[in-house]
Amino acid sequence: MTVIQRIEHWGDTHHPTWLDTIRVALGVFLFVRGLGFITDDSGIAGLVGELNLAWSMLAIHYVAFAHLVGGFLIAIGCITRIAAAFQIPILFVAVFFVNLTRGFSYLNSELWLSVLTLLLLILFYVVGSGKFSVDQWMKHKND
Repeated sequence: MTVIQRIEHWGDTHHPTWLDTIRVALGVFLFVRGLGFITDDSGIAGLVGELNLAWSMLAIHYVAFAHLVGGFLIAIGCITRIAAAFQIPILFVAVFFVNLTRGFSYLNSELWLSVLTLLLLILFYVVGSGKFSVDQWMKHKND
């Protein structure tokens, strides 16, 4: 059994039911952020522009698509670990390269929101989708 399989097994066996509510809220939050990036692309363009990325349009589309699709998948609990894995690099950049440069104070609410979202994504990458999810339904349907 590999390390990843052991982590997945531990996460599947140690998943309290109340975490499903937090997973759904996180998924809805990411989905709404993705909608926000699509409707107001100037906000994310400003963030990406600060990083001086040559591929800023690609980054904008990746972030919006990953938040939309990943947020939806996390909310319904379908391939949650994979969806979280696509979100983690986005939030890592948001925390350490975008929001942290604006200052580490309680007034920088984007930093705290990004840190919380990153920690929740790492948590759901480890523990998985939980009892009330499409993943669990498919597992029992195939048994």
